[in-house]
Amino acid sequence: MGRHADRGPLIAPPRGRRLTVRDLGRDPLEVARSLLGTHLVGRGVTLRLTEVEAYHGEVDPGSHGYRGMTPRTRVMFGPPGHLYVYRSYGIHWCCNIVCGTTGECAAVLVRAGEVVSGEGLMPDRRPGVPDRDLARGPGRLTKAMAIGGEDDGAALTGRGSPFALYAPPEPVPDARVRTGPRVGVSGPGGDGAVYPWRYWIDGEPTVSAYRPGRPRRVRRD
Repeated sequence: MGRHADRGPLIAPPRGRRLTVRDLGRDPLEVARSLLGTHLVGRGVTLRLTEVEAYHGEVDPGSHGYRGMTPRTRVMFGPPGHLYVYRSYGIHWCCNIVCGTTGECAAVLVRAGEVVSGEGLMPDRRPGVPDRDLARGPGRLTKAMAIGGEDDGAALTGRGSPFALYAPPEPVPDARVRTGPRVGVSGPGGDGAVYPWRYWIDGEPTVSAYRPGRPRRVRRD
């Protein structure tokens, strides 16, 4: 994606409380559930998160950090409250929210969301795409928000941060939350395990389509 010329205009933050390091410094499964309905703000766009996936580092064969810290995965080991951005299969960027405690590898992949402000930027960033599909999937989401590799490690908290997370006015009720296997991750590590660590809001048209993964040993850096 390269350096972005279309950073977007400044926009007023949502009315909800801005999330802090304390909110994100918890178990990734807890954080993943709590992120549903939150607003991710940056580059002139506000996105309401409708689908996420939790990754738990060294205890999770599906995580990039399963075999320990590398230069690529260093951001995932904390501190919480930053973005971990990587290119998937050399095609598109994926954006994760680092959580947990400093020194452990924990992150939540932001899979899909609804563009609730900044629609005027979409003709340039996502030309000819229906509203439902603007950020329906991790690669589409990063295009809608103009997130690229240079944003790896970007802060979500603190003054001057390029991105921010805001709690929704009303939490998403448990009755609307669904969980299931992560997209494209199935039985990693040869143990046959399928982790139900994907969370989404039931009935939301922006939630991406589920695709099971093929068995594999571990995601490689």
